[in-house]
Amino acid sequence: MPLPVFMDVPVPMGVTQGPRRRRIDGRTAQDDAADRMSDEQLLESATLLGRILLSQDVEYLEIAARWQRQGTVFSGLLCVPQGTPIGRIIKDVDICLAGLTADEFVSRLVHLPLR
Repeated sequence: MPLPVFMDVPVPMGVTQGPRRRRIDGRTAQDDAADRMSDEQLLESATLLGRILLSQDVEYLEIAARWQRQGTVFSGLLCVPQGTPIGRIIKDVDICLAGLTADEFVSRLVHLPLR
C-alpha cells in the first residue's frame, strides 16, 4: 500500500486527482484548512499526520536541509520544480510512494522529477 501524501497549496489539482484516482491516500493543505500555515508549520503538520509532503515551493529545500542538520525529524518531502508536466509528477510520486517505506522516508528529501 503506497504511503499517504499531503499536497502543498501550489500543487496543481491534476496532480492531486491523479493519486486519488489510483486510491492513494492524498490530502491537500486546503482539505485540512492548513493553507494559511507557514511552510514549517505545514511540514510539521504533515509529519504529525504521518504523511509525505509534496511541494513545488523551493523554500522547502532550505527548511529540509536545516532540519536535517538540526536533527529535526520530518516524515519526508517530495520537491518538484514548477513547470514539471503533471503526468511526470504523478508517475514519479507513484514510484516514490510505492518504492519506499515510511521508515526510509523519515527526514528524507527527494527531488523530482526522477532521472
